[in-house]
Amino acid sequence: MGTQSAHNMEYNSEKSDLIIPEYGRNVQMLIRHAKTIESDEIRQAFIEKVIDLMHQMHPQNRNIEDYMSKLWKHVFRIAEYDIKVMPPNGEIPTPETDITIPEPVSYPVANVKYRHYGNNVQILINKALKMEDGSKKNGFLLVIGGYMKMAYKTWNREHFVSDDIIKGDLHKMSDGKLIIADNISLDGLSNSNRRKRKDDNDRGGRNDRDRGGRNDRDRGGRNDRDRGGRNDRSRNDRGGRGRR
Repeated sequence: MGTQSAHNMEYNSEKSDLIIPEYGRNVQMLIRHAKTIESDEIRQAFIEKVIDLMHQMHPQNRNIEDYMSKLWKHVFRIAEYDIKVMPPNGEIPTPETDITIPEPVSYPVANVKYRHYGNNVQILINKALKMEDGSKKNGFLLVIGGYMKMAYKTWNREHFVSDDIIKGDLHKMSDGKLIIADNISLDGLSNSNRRKRKDDNDRGGRNDRDRGGRNDRDRGGRNDRDRGGRNDRSRNDRGGRGRR
């Protein structure tokens, strides 16, 4: 008997493929059963119940815009677009309308030769080119140069990075329109970051020392009070025993 029932088993590998696996085989079987229902009204009501079941299977998607419309499209896809039912919006999905081709996403064009600086540097350079000459523009150029030097060091940790290399690359990337004077250093940005980290470490050390000092004083005071109290009680006990 056991051998006979084993031979009658139906394996998933022998069944048809799941069109949308997230709903499982039972939903697919229900939709295909609906195709065999002759009455249009009963078939419509049956599919609406299947839609409710699919909706309950994924409650986290309830807030998604047009989620019910998406469920109806899935029903038609599982039914291979061969089922006579009407969605609430009155639009029957077809293989042509069901497939949405996304618009091509443009890739940011960057100068391949200076890719190690990143595309944001080129955006900053273009912004600097539109600025009027003056102290504000000169300060902005120093920020760009300092950032370029930090980015260059990221990819060249084993080699010394001179200001002349950065200034030359900035000159080329701006088509010769942006120039930083030779006597100006580009280490201001990195130095400010180091000073900031040092200040943070110093504040952290002072806080640790302050907390440690307060804790020592608190523990010392409690210990002195405890020892003093015990000594007083001991002297009183001895005095009482002496009088008796």
